[in-house]
Formats: sequence, C-alpha cells, structure tokens
Amino acid sequence: MDKKLKLGVAINDTWAFFEEIYALFIETHQTTLFRPQQVQIPLLSGRINNYLYKKSLNNFLESNSVCFFEWAGEFLSNATSQPKKSGIVTRLHRYEMYQWADKIHWENVDRVILVSQAKKIEIESRFPILMDKTIVIPEGINLNRFTFSPKPFRKQLGILCHLSPRKRVYELIIAFVEGNFHKMGYTLHIGGGTHPKFPDYALALKLLVSNLGIKDSVIFHDHIIDQTKWFDEIDIFISNSYSEGLQVSPLEAMARGRFCLSHNWDGANELLPTDYLFELNTDLIEKILTYAELSENNKLKTLQLQRQMVEEKFNINYVAKSILNVVNEVAEMVS
Repeated sequence: MDKKLKLGVAINDTWAFFEEIYALFIETHQTTLFRPQQVQIPLLSGRINNYLYKKSLNNFLESNSVCFFEWAGEFLSNATSQPKKSGIVTRLHRYEMYQWADKIHWENVDRVILVSQAKKIEIESRFPILMDKTIVIPEGINLNRFTFSPKPFRKQLGILCHLSPRKRVYELIIAFVEGNFHKMGYTLHIGGGTHPKFPDYALALKLLVSNLGIKDSVIFHDHIIDQTKWFDEIDIFISNSYSEGLQVSPLEAMARGRFCLSHNWDGANELLPTDYLFELNTDLIEKILTYAELSENNKLKTLQLQRQMVEEKFNINYVAKSILNVVNEVAEMVS
C-alpha cells in the first residue's frame, strides 16, 4: 500500500489499547490525528466551539481517504450523521455497544472491528446491516513490556480494574471470605482507582472489608501506573466481571507469568480455556485451591501454557498488522 494514502485517526477515549497500532499507522501511511479546534471566549465559546468542531470534522473526513475511529463513540456518531466522504473503519470494544451503537449511522461505516466473537454476534443481531461488515480482531498486548517472570507461590490473589459494579469486586471479596482464604494466609490485592461514575462503590468495598474483619488480608492499591510491577506482587489474577469486550489485564497478567482465572462472562472462553473459567464462587474457590496444591514444577508448566496462549493469539504486533490490513482493504474499496 502506498504510504501516500491519507489516513485519518480519531480517538475520543483512552489510548491504552491503541499506541502500538497508531505507531504502525504512522509508519505506513500519511496519518493525521483528528484534533477539533476550540476557543475560550466567555459566553460564546460553546456555540463557537460547536461550529468549529463540525467544521474540523468535515475537513477531517474530506481530506483523508480512510478514517479510522478507535472507539465507536461520539466522533463516529457525528461523522456518520453526514454524507459519506471517505472510507470509515471503527473498532468497537464494549461500552459503545450500549451507549453509542443506536446513535451511529452504520450504513456509512465500511468495516467494524470487534474484539471478540461474542461481541460480533451481539452487534450483528442488533444491526443486521453489519452482517458483511464485521471482523473479529482481539485485543493485543506488548510482549516486550510484559515479559515472562514467574515467582514462587506466595498465596497472593489480585484483581485490577476500575472499581465499578460491572467488575464484581464486591462479590470477589465475599468469595475470598467464603473460601476462608483470610484464615489460610492469603492476601487479596485490589488494584484500580475509584470510577468517577461510581464513587459509592469504592466506599462500599472498603466498608465491606471492615465489616468482615479482614483488613489485614485485603490491600487496596488505588490507581496502578506500573502494571508490570503490580503483577509481580500477585500469584493469581482473577477477572470477576459480568460483561467485557475482551479484557486486557488478564492477558497482561498471563504474559507476566501469573495464573489467571475468569468468571464466565460472555466471550470469556475466547480469553481462556474452559478449565480456567468459573460460574459460582464455589467453583472459583475450588480452582484456586487446586492450583495452590500443584507442585512448583506443575505450576510453572501451567504458567508457561498460559503465556504461550497469549503469545499465539494476543501479540500486539500481529493485532496491529491485522487492523492495518483492514484499513488497507477499505482503502482499495474506496480508491
């Protein structure tokens, strides 16, 4: 593909899953990042900025052959509400499915990248027009950053996420007590800051820990800047969500050499084999204890298998190239 291809990139949410992909875009194409114009004028800034935003978006769409929208959110909604001017590719993770999907004119989108087969099935059932436009490319992680570094087993359990009800940290604390792990020398590490929409949830978690009398066995780490360092403090990573796109933190944990278990949310079987999934707290407790009873050698073999799975399916280099291929295919379509 000619590097002279003009590729526009719009992102209105976190860059956490996109940096390596964007770097590849810059390397291979003439890439422009959408930056809406803004002014700060008392009383008038709202109306003027709205005008400037629409003008910037229109210029962005007209000046690029293909526009890539990381997150199928507000930018995509506004872009597809006007006459089609360029090829459009978007990557939908999870939350957009429930907050933005109904606001997007899907007839103006050429390709939709989903991070799991489960989400592909879900969006196609809601929007049949997308039947021939979707493709599954999973989330990816940087394996050079999350190198394999297994540790001797120390009875350290962990979960890493924004503290919101969807992540079911409250239920995990209850499972921790139901399994009597606090009486067996285990520690539960809770990494992640308070979610701005759910400040009461973080407070409820800490109150629960206090009421259960397990303050010495549960550590709240707040927002984690260095995930690699945090993973080194735990032995077992637990995903306890009821809904995910394709959660990235378990991939990072497995790459680092931490045993991973997950609640069986829709699509979790694309993250982990069935043996590492659980439905009930009793299932989780049993799987933790079963792993703990393995010899150190057999633990290492299990960790190596999980690392290998991440290497084969979730390498960010492969993921980025697959996404680039989708962009190139759309460029051929619109040329």
